Amino acid sequence: MSYLVEIWLAAGLVALAAGAAGYIVVLRRAGFAAHALPMAAFPGAAAASLFGFPLWAGLAGFALGGAGLLALVQRSVRRDAATALLLALLLAVGALCLSLSGHYAGSVYGLLFGQVFALGAEDLPVLGVIGFCVPVLLFLALRPLSLSALSPELMRVQGGRPFAMEVFFLAVLALAAGFAVPVTGALLVFSLMLGPGAAAARLCSGPLAGLILAMGLALGLAWAGLGLAFLTDWPVGFFTGVGAALIYLLARVKTG
Repeated sequence: MSYLVEIWLAAGLVALAAGAAGYIVVLRRAGFAAHALPMAAFPGAAAASLFGFPLWAGLAGFALGGAGLLALVQRSVRRDAATALLLALLLAVGALCLSLSGHYAGSVYGLLFGQVFALGAEDLPVLGVIGFCVPVLLFLALRPLSLSALSPELMRVQGGRPFAMEVFFLAVLALAAGFAVPVTGALLVFSLMLGPGAAAARLCSGPLAGLILAMGLALGLAWAGLGLAFLTDWPVGFFTGVGAALIYLLARVKTG
């Protein structure tokens, strides 16, 4: 398999997971979480660089840990305050790990803004699992996720557990966001999520159609950004961020 095909596959798998998660983020109005959890993956990647364990293990471990911490803190602190506290803590830990690793400047750029061209064939199995499992899990839990977001009280009356759904959602979001960090970087992951997700929410009345459209838009956005980056030698994250804004603006124009 050629190098460029591997890069396109890796970006596509990440985009499918990010698009699916992004639509649920918009549905649940959890934009703060979509911004915070990539930052949870940031110190994980930095710790992997410092201690020499696999990158994907660091991303997954810290992202899931951040999701659990965010879920617990949100029970006693306002959501925006909890997110801000988590962001400050995780950025501090990430900065410390990168400083101790001795690869500060290059590593910071790669983790914050992405280095998709550094991915290879060895990364595809992990990304394949994420690209498949995240959309499937969100599809299977689409109804309870929607109900717990729109009416937690009704879900409790029906015997459901809104907090359990919140933890589940944050865990899946953490995996989607964390594994997108190598492609778009921790600072721009939410553009790959929220742009397609917000556009799909405006264009589709049903959750299933919205989920599928968000995945398609994210896939197109990732591949378009990758192609433009290859042609211009500009960062993939730049095209992802600008493209996400354009997608949402076009959706607003279409729907009035």
